Amino acid sequence: MLKTVTKTSAEDLLFNYNGILYPSTVCWKETLDALETFEAMDDDLLIVSYPKCGTNWVIQIIYEMVSLTKNQETLLDQPVLEYGNPQLLQKLKERPPPRIISSYLPFQMIPKSFFKKKAKILLVIRNPKDTAISYFNFYKTLPALPTYTSWNVFFTDFIHGNVCYGSYFDYVAEWNKHIDEDNVMAVTFEDMKTDFPGQLKKISEFYRLPLTEEQICVIQSRTSFTSMKDNSENTHGKFVMLSSEKVKRILNYYFCFLTGQVGDWKSLFTEDQSKDVDEIFQQHLAGTKLGDLLNYTKYCKL
Repeated sequence: MLKTVTKTSAEDLLFNYNGILYPSTVCWKETLDALETFEAMDDDLLIVSYPKCGTNWVIQIIYEMVSLTKNQETLLDQPVLEYGNPQLLQKLKERPPPRIISSYLPFQMIPKSFFKKKAKILLVIRNPKDTAISYFNFYKTLPALPTYTSWNVFFTDFIHGNVCYGSYFDYVAEWNKHIDEDNVMAVTFEDMKTDFPGQLKKISEFYRLPLTEEQICVIQSRTSFTSMKDNSENTHGKFVMLSSEKVKRILNYYFCFLTGQVGDWKSLFTEDQSKDVDEIFQQHLAGTKLGDLLNYTKYCKL
């Protein structure tokens, strides 16, 4: 079950675990401890990303792929590995394969069994400037996270990693060290927006869920942002029904689908803030495989 809190101070709403902040409403220290011994299966389909990089979108896509290619109905009743109490991890053992699991945890917190079993891990990344804007809007909207008085205050915390799940740049840089492993593949939010059919085919082949052209069209229709927002109550219904009315409202925020536009960062970033991120990107990711995949010059330069 999930904990219920009111929107108060950061001290009440967040907790520190191994130097990284987590939301107290949905994460438990005991669950994070239990992940050390979590047993992955070789046919697990794991989706990992830093928050606000398109995770919920990709989760829905994978569920649709499994439903179509394996002719089985699925429900988003365990969306995030680290959410909830340790008993929810036990319930994962009862799920029929393939288990669709997602996580915002940094690489060092992902259970090692996923790598030992060679389970397929899809990494979803997004340019840091749009990620920051989306995360700021998320903080403003979600009652379970602290309130920021302004974008400028949030921006300072974001670039220093003083937000839930830590530093975006550390997150991507650490995954970059493992991106060449056979069971890991990365896609970008921007490529998903500009070449959706091509990325669907790429993802389906990686997960060994082959799609026909007709099925790709069906998934495109079912996983558009408009369709997902309209159907979010149905796709997440079982999980919401397990909660109190207050937690139901919180979960509705967690599964909210924003506009998902590329280039939103230009609406809030100052020139100095843009240059600050340019400099951090240059230090952490420029010239790396994931840094190149992000196409930073195209999406993050004024």
